[in-house]
Amino acid sequence: MCRTYLKIFPTLFIHVVALMLVTGCNNDSDSSVYLQNTQIPNVLNYASNPQHPKDKGSLVFSDQGAWFGYGLSLDKKRTGFTGPFLMTQENGLWCSSMLGELKLFFDDGAQVYWDSVLQYSYNSHLDQSYYNSKVDLNQRLVYSSPHSVLHISTIKNISSLPLTLNAVIEGTIFLDDIILKRSGDALEVISGKSSAKGYLKFYNDKVKVNAPNNSTYSAQFLPLIIEPGNTETIIFSQSFIFPEYEFDHELANLMVAANNYDSLIHRRVSEKVKEYGVFESELMDKFNDVEYKKLICKCLLTLQNNWRIPSGELKHSGLFPSYHYKWFHGFWAWDSWKHAVALAEFNPELAKEQIRVMYDFMDKDGFIADCIYRDTTIENHNYRNTKPPLSGWAVWKVYGNDNDTSFLQEMYPKLLKQHYWWYKYRDYDNDSICEYGSTDGSLIAAKWESGMDNAVRFDNSQLLKSKDNAYSLNQESVDLNSYLYAEKVYLRKMAKVLGENDVANILADEAEILKYKIRNQFYSDEKSWYYDTSIDGDTIINVMGCEGWIPLWAGVATKAQASNVVENMMNDSKFNTKVPLQTLSADHPKFKPDGGYWRGPTWIDQAYFGVIGMRNYGYDDEADTIVFKLINNAEGLLESGPSIRENYNPLTGEGLESHNFSWSAAHYLLILTDNEK
Repeated sequence: MCRTYLKIFPTLFIHVVALMLVTGCNNDSDSSVYLQNTQIPNVLNYASNPQHPKDKGSLVFSDQGAWFGYGLSLDKKRTGFTGPFLMTQENGLWCSSMLGELKLFFDDGAQVYWDSVLQYSYNSHLDQSYYNSKVDLNQRLVYSSPHSVLHISTIKNISSLPLTLNAVIEGTIFLDDIILKRSGDALEVISGKSSAKGYLKFYNDKVKVNAPNNSTYSAQFLPLIIEPGNTETIIFSQSFIFPEYEFDHELANLMVAANNYDSLIHRRVSEKVKEYGVFESELMDKFNDVEYKKLICKCLLTLQNNWRIPSGELKHSGLFPSYHYKWFHGFWAWDSWKHAVALAEFNPELAKEQIRVMYDFMDKDGFIADCIYRDTTIENHNYRNTKPPLSGWAVWKVYGNDNDTSFLQEMYPKLLKQHYWWYKYRDYDNDSICEYGSTDGSLIAAKWESGMDNAVRFDNSQLLKSKDNAYSLNQESVDLNSYLYAEKVYLRKMAKVLGENDVANILADEAEILKYKIRNQFYSDEKSWYYDTSIDGDTIINVMGCEGWIPLWAGVATKAQASNVVENMMNDSKFNTKVPLQTLSADHPKFKPDGGYWRGPTWIDQAYFGVIGMRNYGYDDEADTIVFKLINNAEGLLESGPSIRENYNPLTGEGLESHNFSWSAAHYLLILTDNEK
């Protein structure tokens, strides 16, 4: 993957290429059979009918890290794919309802209409077929690269007589700040928002291009004469490419892809089958069920749809939390660490990129920005706070999947610097127990730093100033210090691999001291739970939340403490709800399961930490009970169509907040495999 790019605004290139008309042949003879045997269709619902740029519509399909996506039309009379939905433009806008609609006409001028339509989405591509008594039409959309898609339309004469058909491809852009402008035999695409310029161009002499205004075009093909049983295939491409990449090189690749489109589809299918196989091989003894197979595909596709290649300020690839929600068009620190742990299972190179992209934004002291964006004219990076220290966990999990010592060597000194930053800038009373805080002195940013923005445990928190640009909450958090303990353990493992034995011994000693402090300061014998405390460590903050089982995930708790914590986790009146292990005990007065964000809903990442915590101490039966409920009771999770949600109502199972949420998908994959330790 490319790693170094210019810091300039993105250029949007739209390139629509009518590359070939293949008469009397079809090199796609076995794709359908191959697909039926290798992929589960329609695990996500892409049906939409966008009417304006900000139409929420449905989910969109993308691949290869592209910054644009497509859907399937709700209007079965239209032959094409909805979109594109542009993530190159602002925080995600529809460029068109259907920028490449194919219309067919008989030689008497009558338009071809369809008696039935079948639409399928796969992890590899979109596929739709149209039927009537004379003509079959199959259309597929497949990404040839992160910059381009091929639209492949195969027209078959199923009548007993020759057919003459006239084909037109047309589209209308309904973004006011993007216009089409005729330039010779091509069209320029000009973006007023991002100084973007693009082209809409055709490369076949059998096509006549017409652009009557700044937003509409049509491409008229010469008549297609198709003998009974024969086919014609029309291929065109759409590209959206940033200036960091070479468009001439992309054009050359498009020509190759278009001339070998069946091989391209097979390659994409093979990639997706291989990804799925990584999880299937581990799960079939445990979950040999089609619903669980759908869940694997849905999780993988969720991560795929949120994948973005480097551009602008972002120098490495990574995953959005959700492209579907406009404020999530960037990369976040602890989201990135969590994504990387799951990605390491099937795509270690992308996992490494996801980690590197955040470390590009580490300062000389070891502070890492909370969130970063491609285009800071749209949204500024957030340097007001960082996020919990989970990058050591992520790096070690990547190493565990590919044994790439060079990656450890690259990341290890950066991880050490980031780790000890906490003790320099988030330890107000210098007792080696850290607090969440902020750089700008704002309480809201300090709460953000925990990742649990509005958690009840912070309702009465105040800020204390340690030094310039360093503020701490007046409470010490059990989850933060448990994460730091786990990071010491992972850093020690890395140090031993790299021959840094002296550092490994220091980290081991620090970990033992911290383990003792966590067990004694944060655990309440009376309440059988781990709690945040006042900054002097003398008073617990009496809020029973999901942070209380993080010591079990980290391996800090004693066996007796773990037993008591698990008993509370399995208590029906506390955490053993319909979708269990939610963020706040159900018997707390401020419990808000519907729309409470971190004040009650179930977040799958925190539930995962709880499940692994149980398994770490031998409570496998209890963990199995929780896993079954997390999977079977979360709304739409095992169904075809609905997306994976940001969080869930623990009492009803209703999906809440953002759709197509990456870390939920990542942790469902990890929950299914349970291979943390």
